[in-house]
Parts: sequence; C-alpha cells; structure tokens
Amino acid sequence: MHHTAPLLATFVVALALAFALGLAARLLRVPPLLGYLAAGLVIGPHTPGFVADAGVTSAMAEIGVALLLFGVGLHFRPRDLLAVWRVAVPGALAQIAIGTALGAALGHLAFGLGAGSAMVLGLALAISSTAVATRTLEERGRLGGDAGRLALGWLVMQDLVVVLALVLLPALARGGDGAGLGPALLRTSGELLAFLLVMAFAGRVLLPRLLGLVAATASRELFTLAVVVVALGTAFGSAALFGVSPALGAFFAGVLLAESPLGHQAAAETAPLQRVFVALFFVSVGMLVDPLAVLAAPGLTLAVFLVVLLGTGLAILALLVGLRVALPTAAVVAGSMAQIGEFSFVLAALAIGQGLLPEAVRGPMLAAATLSIVLTPLTLRLAERLAARMVGDRRYRAWETRRAGARAFPSPPPGLSGHAVIVGFGRVGRVVARGLAAHGIPVVAIEADHARAETLRREGVSVVWGDAVQTEVLAAARPETASLIVLALPDAFSCRRVLELARAANPALPAAIRAHDEEEAALLERIDGVGLVVMGEREIALGMAGFALRHFGVEASGAQATLEVLRAARG
Repeated sequence: MHHTAPLLATFVVALALAFALGLAARLLRVPPLLGYLAAGLVIGPHTPGFVADAGVTSAMAEIGVALLLFGVGLHFRPRDLLAVWRVAVPGALAQIAIGTALGAALGHLAFGLGAGSAMVLGLALAISSTAVATRTLEERGRLGGDAGRLALGWLVMQDLVVVLALVLLPALARGGDGAGLGPALLRTSGELLAFLLVMAFAGRVLLPRLLGLVAATASRELFTLAVVVVALGTAFGSAALFGVSPALGAFFAGVLLAESPLGHQAAAETAPLQRVFVALFFVSVGMLVDPLAVLAAPGLTLAVFLVVLLGTGLAILALLVGLRVALPTAAVVAGSMAQIGEFSFVLAALAIGQGLLPEAVRGPMLAAATLSIVLTPLTLRLAERLAARMVGDRRYRAWETRRAGARAFPSPPPGLSGHAVIVGFGRVGRVVARGLAAHGIPVVAIEADHARAETLRREGVSVVWGDAVQTEVLAAARPETASLIVLALPDAFSCRRVLELARAANPALPAAIRAHDEEEAALLERIDGVGLVVMGEREIALGMAGFALRHFGVEASGAQATLEVLRAARG
C-alpha cells in the first residue's frame, strides 16, 4: 500500500474537518472558527483516532497568520496607523503593564512562581491574538473603521513588546540581572530600527517596482506567485534577519505596499489563500487543547480566563475611554481583543523550554486561551451592548460633557422638517453637508466622536452627539420629519442597523448609503427606498468614465445613460 506523506495527510484531513465542522457551526448560527477549533480537537493528540502532524500544522498556521496580516496591511495606509499612535502607544503599554501585573499575581498565588517567572506568565496573558482580533473585526465590518485602525495600532505595539521579550528570555533564564539584559535589549532595539528602515525603503521603492514589472508580463499566475513570495518572503526575512515575528513583518509589507497602485490587486490575489491558511491556524489552536487537563484543573483554567478578560478586555476599554476615545469605538476594540493567542503560545513555550515556567502552566493557559477565542464574538457583542446602554444614559452623557469641558449640545428645533440627517461626519459626510448647505438645505449631523461633534457645534452645524445605533440618539435628529438620511459610516454593520431604526420612525425615508464592497452594495440596493448605494472604487471608476465620455464629445444625456448602465452592471 502506498504510504501517504504526513504533509498531505495532515493538510487534507485538517481542511476536510475544518470545512465540515465550520459548515455545521455556520448552520447553527455560530462563527465558523468554532468549527475550526473543534476540528483541531478531533485530530489533536489528546483525542483518539487520526493524529495530525503537529509540526506541519504549526508551520501552516504560521503561514496563515502571515498571509492574514499581509492582507490586513494592504487595506491600510501608513497615515491611518500614524493617526492612532498617540492612543495606541501609551494605551497598549499601560494595558500590557496592567495585564502583566494581574497575571504575575496569579502566577505567584496559584503556581508559586518567583518574581521573574511570574512576570513572564503575566506578559503571556496580556497579549491579544492578532489573527482572532482582526478576523472578528473583519466579520463584523469594523476592520476598515476607527475601531479597526485603533485595534491594529494596539496589536502592533503588543507584538513589538513580545519581540523584545522573546530576545530577553534566554538572558533572564541564565540569571542575567543586568549584564546580559542591557546588551540584549540594545541589540534588539537596533534590529527593530533596522527592520523598520529596510521595510520603509523596500516597501516604497523595491516592492512596487517588482510587482509592476511582473504585472507588465500580463501573466496572472506570475503576479499571484509574486504577491505570495513578497508576503511570505518578507515574513521569513524579517524573522531570520531581524528577529521580528513573521506576522509583524508581513503586516508592514502590506501596509507599505498599500500605497502602490497594485495594492488592491495584490489583496485580491492573496484573499483565497488567507482564508484557507487562517482556518488551519484555528485548527492548530484546537490541537493544543487537552480536555483532561481542563477537567483536572477547572479552577485554574477559570482563573487564567478571568485574568485575560480583566487584563486585556476590561483594561483596554477603561484605557481607551480615559484617552478620550468614543465609547462605542472603545467597546468594539476591547471586545475584539479580549483573548490571547499565537504570540502568547510562543512566549509560554519558550519560557517553559528555558525553565522559567513549569509544565503545569501549559494546560490551564491553553484551555483559557481557547475559551477566550471561542467567546470573542460574544464578548464583542456584550461590549457593544454595554456601550450602547451607557451612551443612551443621560448621566453618562453629562459626565462625558463635563470631562470634555463643553456644554451640552442643543437639540435641533422641534419644528424642523424636510432636512437631511447625515450619520457620520468624516470626510464623506462633510462633503455631502457642504453640498446641501450651498443650496440652503438644512442638515442635522450625528457624530459619535465627542471632540469632532464639539468642533461641528462651534462651526454652527446642528449636531447630535452619540452613537446613531441607539434609538434615543437617532430620534434626536428627527428622522420622522426628515426628507433624506445619508449613512456615511465606516462599517457595514452600523449602516444596516441605523437604516432599520430610521425606517421604524419614518418608513418612507429615502436613503443614500456608503457601501464597502460589491456584496454589501448588492444587499443594500435591494432594500426599498434606498436611492443610492455608493462604493468607493466603483464611483471613482464611474467618475473617470464620465470625464472620458465628455472629453470625446458624448452628449450629457447619452453619457448619463451609459453611466447608469455601468452602475447597474457591477463591474
């Protein structure tokens, strides 16, 4: 009988089980990742039957995380990340300190660890899972908004801290109180700086030229291969040359390549591979779970899980509110990051290998990590509901107003009618408002960011501060007497929810909505009364087509008819 290679057997069985159990999870209306975790448990070493090769699965999981972070980076621009550093840097460092202190206390009380070892355990429990957080935000349509940018900035800071910790662990294990730690820290800081400089040059100069050269060959296969080589090559090179985690290296490659004209096509080429290998990442997590270890120490597992919730989720929520981030945004970030994952596993495994942590730590930690990953979607929903309840509470709004040093925002006049309600007053909403104001059409803005709302009030804009997803906030904008609602929010979930609430108050209210992809646009356009659904790339293309038609002398009526046909054709 022909012997099946471990790589092929592991790959096929893992994917097949991930598909079957992921589909079952979806049919039960729970996230597919629960099915992926269950698949890992089935083929793991702690359950009877087929046992997948742990080394092969781990390698494929690392590829999945690198591809995922490369794809995430392709959807962000450097200035988007730089804009959140003033919050992400101090916030992430403070959260890591809080989570590390809580975890160290647990290590000392539950495992009898010394100060150094307890701090290592605490750090492992203070680092969120990049793969889980980004995937959760993406599934909820939040990755491209303020919450997504903040979460990514926060995750990058956590990863940088882990890189330093991984280098310092061997010196700490040898008992180097000062002699070994200082040079190691200096060397690692230099490697990180060199990595950032190389990535800045390669990402802005070399990678776009390389992909441009490949694109000029008109070979789709070569372009796909080139993108995968760039993503995984950067991940491998960053780890081998600079000691940076492969996922972090791939992420920065994606961020810098995003400014290239080829960024969108590169993202499209890697998307299918991301989905396949990220599923394998969750399978690899499920393989680590030992049900007997969980049953043997349920109290320790629960204690570790609570430390993770307090040291990550609750700490992030409190710190973001303290840093004057809007509560709805803070809740999304905190809810999506209330877990530990891949880098925590790496840190704990190295610490156990170096003798800094006992083997007894592994079981409760892995079980608590799996539990926190499984509950992340629920944690996010609970955080959103908590924020919604608080935002709708008058006492919270009064406290927020006092904290900001601003007087309460006046409500629109009771007799207001025939106005436009603009939800989300960023770059899109502001342009729409200016166009309406130029023709004397009254506008009421709804803005969740308190500082931006206060700026609008000073500019004379009639503004309602709060989250439009809340009935009380939306009602203050008088949707029942409005003539139009413009939904310019950065995420699809909120757009759909606000439209439902607005239609409950005014069933005939026309709407113009910002969509984020073709599937979302098609869904929204099927809703009665939606007059316009705008998707960025499509509208850019239509605008350029309109200019080209006018340039060649096509009459206005004919050009408009052609544009409407193109708009309906969807690419």
